[in-house]
Amino acid sequence: MKKLLMIFSVLMTTLNISAQKITAHKGEIEKGYNFWFYQPTDTDSVKPLVVFLHGASLCGKNLNKVRRYGTIDAIEKGREIDAFVVAPQNPGGAWRPNKVMDIVEWAKNNHSIDTTRIYVLGMSLGGYGTIDFCATYPEKVAAGIAMCGGGTVKDYSGLTQLPMWIMHGTADRAVSVKQSDIVVKAMEAAEGGAPRLHYDRIKGMNHSALARAFYHKEIYKWLFAHSLTDSARVAAPVEFKVTNASLKAAYKDLSNRKNPDLTK
Repeated sequence: MKKLLMIFSVLMTTLNISAQKITAHKGEIEKGYNFWFYQPTDTDSVKPLVVFLHGASLCGKNLNKVRRYGTIDAIEKGREIDAFVVAPQNPGGAWRPNKVMDIVEWAKNNHSIDTTRIYVLGMSLGGYGTIDFCATYPEKVAAGIAMCGGGTVKDYSGLTQLPMWIMHGTADRAVSVKQSDIVVKAMEAAEGGAPRLHYDRIKGMNHSALARAFYHKEIYKWLFAHSLTDSARVAAPVEFKVTNASLKAAYKDLSNRKNPDLTK
């Protein structure tokens, strides 16, 4: 009986995932990025928007590469995220904040987006993209998470206006932790300091390990705790300790736990 119940539970989860709508959009925005768009099953109410920015290995013109890891892949593996999700593909080079914003505007114009709850997260090249986007449009983003990246903007003071969670491993050989240190020091040196910043400088963690964070429910729980309507835009406390062990546990409650491709 217990085995039958388990089979039934997996079947229902699979049916729910298949009912969700993930669509490819190519050439949707003139001179813009191609992107995947996830639409949850219940669209009767206004919902948040999550923007996922990938790393350098997924750059190119093959949009299917973007589904190798990250928020869209997490959903396909069973992570329940009650929000719209956009996952653009960068053809190469640095992420362009204005082009990411074009996709956000497309989503707002075509779907019931809660404009007070727009979130951005990414790692590696996507971590750079997250920092640059949030620094450019701090008044538009409710919260951001940048993993093992850095920044290319000239002014980081905008980052102090919103809740930011920056993560970087000290054993990262692909992108030195010094790149996140530079961003954090610039934020702390800005007028008023960085009271909304949480910086996890994780001893001994390598580059690829942080990709598991996209599959962990606590990451999205922290993002969704924020809104542009929050008083003084206070950052929610971080109750999740980022370690190799906690990240490996990200998959334990997923219905489809085949190991994702975490190659960066």
